[in-house]
Amino acid sequence: MPNGFDSVAPLFLATAGLLLTVGIGSVRYRLAPPLAIATATLAFLATLWGWWRGATPVDLAWAPTLHLRLAFRLDGLAILYSLLATGIGLAVLVYSWRYLPLHLAHDGRDPATATSFYGFMLLFMASMLGLVAAQDLILIFVFWDLTAITSYFLIGFDRENAEARDSALMALLITGVSAVLFMIGALMFYQRTGTFQLDELRLQIGSGWYFQVAALLIVVAALAKSAQVPLHFWLPRAMVAPTSVSAYLHSAAMVAAGVFLLSRFYPLIEPSRLLLDGLIVIGFLSIFTGGLLALSADGLKQLLAYSTIAQYGYVVVMLGIGGATGVAAASFYVIAHALGKSALFLTAGAVTEATGEKDLSQAGGLARSLPWLAAGSAIAAADLAALPLTIGFFKDELYFKSALERGWPIGLLAVLGAALTFAYIWRFWSGIFLGPPRARIVPLSGRFVWPVVALGAVALAGGFVPLPETHLAEAAGEATIRLPVSLHVAYHLGPNELYVMALAAWLLGVGVIRTRSYWGDVVAAVAALGRRVGPEQQYGLVLDWLIHLSHVMLDFEVRDLRRRISTILVPAALLAIAGLVVSPETDVFRVGLIARRDLLLLLLMGLASIAALAATRPAHHLPIILALSSVGFTLAAIYAGLGAPDVALVAVLVEMFMTIIFLGALTLFPNGALRRQIASVGTRSHLGRDITVGICSALFAFVIAWGVLSRPASADGVSREQVRLTPIAHAQDVVTAILADFRGLDTAGEITVIVIVLIGVVALLREERRV
Repeated sequence: MPNGFDSVAPLFLATAGLLLTVGIGSVRYRLAPPLAIATATLAFLATLWGWWRGATPVDLAWAPTLHLRLAFRLDGLAILYSLLATGIGLAVLVYSWRYLPLHLAHDGRDPATATSFYGFMLLFMASMLGLVAAQDLILIFVFWDLTAITSYFLIGFDRENAEARDSALMALLITGVSAVLFMIGALMFYQRTGTFQLDELRLQIGSGWYFQVAALLIVVAALAKSAQVPLHFWLPRAMVAPTSVSAYLHSAAMVAAGVFLLSRFYPLIEPSRLLLDGLIVIGFLSIFTGGLLALSADGLKQLLAYSTIAQYGYVVVMLGIGGATGVAAASFYVIAHALGKSALFLTAGAVTEATGEKDLSQAGGLARSLPWLAAGSAIAAADLAALPLTIGFFKDELYFKSALERGWPIGLLAVLGAALTFAYIWRFWSGIFLGPPRARIVPLSGRFVWPVVALGAVALAGGFVPLPETHLAEAAGEATIRLPVSLHVAYHLGPNELYVMALAAWLLGVGVIRTRSYWGDVVAAVAALGRRVGPEQQYGLVLDWLIHLSHVMLDFEVRDLRRRISTILVPAALLAIAGLVVSPETDVFRVGLIARRDLLLLLLMGLASIAALAATRPAHHLPIILALSSVGFTLAAIYAGLGAPDVALVAVLVEMFMTIIFLGALTLFPNGALRRQIASVGTRSHLGRDITVGICSALFAFVIAWGVLSRPASADGVSREQVRLTPIAHAQDVVTAILADFRGLDTAGEITVIVIVLIGVVALLREERRV
């Protein structure tokens, strides 16, 4: 195995499996599920191998002049989230093998559509594997953005459903805008440190306001991704996605990526006590907001979505508390939560398939009919409720321990949050499996049940032998804080303050359940009010305003060519002026002397100006074309006079070619049409607007040119650097490197745009034929 390959082996296998699954699945869609399952299995085993063997980092030059490197390391934090992404992903894909055909059949869709589903699932898995192993800020941004884009297609998988499309757009906008904030923060760090590498950043980070603002932008991006208050509202809306998507993205992948980012950038956040305290506040707000909304929700998946908001709030609180205990406890909590929550999401989908019901009020009494599902989900529920004999018991013990490090007020809030968790988890499980049956039950395939049982069995095994999870959390904590971490997870004989807190949480949870009839209506009313005036409503208002503004600008821009040009030139002028205003440079503009050798240049520039002005007079089309060509020929003469005959020759050829094309095109137009068009232009009443735009654009160009010419480049310029870098481009001379590298890349981009346009045109023509 090549040196360092084990750090990227999971990513490589997931990517290769994605291509294989989509390629073969496009021909034989029935092969897509087993190929996807095999891919997840291999990626999971490769991650275990990297953990056991100790993966060697990968660090290769990507763009050395920009200080960008392909840097990947499978450290403890990356191992933890990679195991979740592949392990939980494997269980979800096995579940999907049976679930997805039924889901597609319910909507009357082609079963071959399943191939795209498995492709997007594997693409998300690969994006998570790349995100957690990347050690370069730009690489992290690329994979972070890729998770947002992939989640858009997964949440909107049922694209015929308008609600699915709207929910997918909401998730994309919230997490996509947060990615822009992340990039701004990364660039701010680079501006001060000159590096995008995390290890180098940790050595240069400071505690000043500049670094705090940069870290704050990254924190906001992470909190938006992990659906923390007030940016939590997109997660319940995303439950319109197929159950497999909800189980994967919102228990161990997409939402987990937010708290992962907080852990990965913890050394950059830690110097600011204000940011850490802010995490504690946001975390507790999310715990209580999500918990109360879960107690009032009726939809099975919506209840779990609100509980996800609350339980990732626990992780945010522990990271805000910080220290060796806090960061390791946060990692342990993520493991336990992923096992239990994914199992309960799969349970919700199985119940819907068995009964046809999606609401808790319509379910009930399924324990006898579905005993294995009831048993597996009972263990998962006990895990989340932190009951003994499950791994969840230890997650709350560590949570209480880290809370007490900040004092009893934080400990009290921790107990109240745990009580809410106990209450809404009991409400979910008991509402489905206890009480009298309320719906007719259809027998379920084993592939619906065994993934839930398997996840519950892992959670149960962790309650008896928590050593693997403990070692994994310790390794993740050490990678987070860069200090030795030791967790002591075991049952203790006799009472202690942590057991007292756990017992208090259970008793309070029972009290919440028993008294729900007294306060349930109040909480439901507050939740309804929040939906009417809360952040989701504000999101809708802002989105409507932006759409209206877009329509207004589009209507303004497409009416004629002058308006389109003005929408480009006026903002460019304003940006240039703003740059001049905030520029710290002084003595930018200088006035030089005109020498005799400059007279010919001035004469040619005057001729070019006169020709340009003549082209603005809409008398006839032929004079306009000749005037425009005169501008080009005059500029060619200027290039020749400045000692650039090659550029002058190219300019002459281009002008001749364009003039011939224009003249040839004119012969194809009827004379009457040309005269009517000229008359309509000449009678416009927007003369003042056109003059204003023209003057602003002229002043903008004049100021920019004057400023640049007042500060000419040094004699060497960038020529020496270009000569030095020429061998890197595998060229023999600078001109070849520029033409092959820069112009070649530019041409490739232009070709790509043309191909995309052609695909769009072909798609429109095919759609027209169908109609």
